[in-house]
Amino acid sequence: MSHGLSVVKVGGSLVADRARLRRLLGALADGPVVIVPGGGALADAVRATQAALGFPDSLAHRLALDAMAGMGRIFAALEPRLAVTEDPGDALAAGRVPVWDPSALKGGHPEIPESWDVTSDSLALWLATRLGAATCLLVKSADPAPGAGPAELARTGLVDAAFPGFAARFPGRIVLRGPAGDRLGRAAVPECAA
Repeated sequence: MSHGLSVVKVGGSLVADRARLRRLLGALADGPVVIVPGGGALADAVRATQAALGFPDSLAHRLALDAMAGMGRIFAALEPRLAVTEDPGDALAAGRVPVWDPSALKGGHPEIPESWDVTSDSLALWLATRLGAATCLLVKSADPAPGAGPAELARTGLVDAAFPGFAARFPGRIVLRGPAGDRLGRAAVPECAA
């Protein structure tokens, strides 16, 4: 396990709080982290289009991966010290802070169901497991209930339905951070009871 490495999922919904998003990206650019972008409004557009046209979940999943990649490019435009890449290991080795582009997963992966049960939350855990990260931090636009575990977080909709399964396979620490965590500081950030 890479003890100093954290995977940080930055929710796409944070675009609604531009100042918080810019502060967060600036702080993360000091590393060592790998940023996983949420799809935000771009993924919401995929959901709405699928609801209107009825195309398969597998296509919606691949389009949502494109939405994450698009948000990653937006994050890098907001904070130029970030590097968008499909291979975070290469960027880390070069001393850069990577924003993960999940486009390589569009061909399918046996560990990742192609449905709305898997969103950037579970993908952050999947990547953290693959990279041997010590921590997976999910930065959300809403605060988690104190002491809530993965199943409760999924039941309340704060994370996706597949999250508990991915959490069970991640040996590191899982932390969820909402706006109150920003105000209260790191010591008060609720940890997910895995």
